[in-house]
Amino acid sequence: MSIIYVLIPLGLILLGLAIWAFFWAAGSGQFDDLETPAWRILLDDDRRPPDTNREPTDGDEIPEKDDER
Repeated sequence: MSIIYVLIPLGLILLGLAIWAFFWAAGSGQFDDLETPAWRILLDDDRRPPDTNREPTDGDEIPEKDDER
């Protein structure tokens, strides 16, 4: 029964910290834009896929080692 004298103040302190953290986050703009990050996942970046059908250029070839010839 004596543990309740410890748990009630500890619970009130944690509640106070949670309320303070909420008001701090709301005041610093953490909840200003909740929709844009969700839409950003769904929208593509309009990047072109790499062209795999092109002819290799001199820079694309794998260099041969001298001892393999």
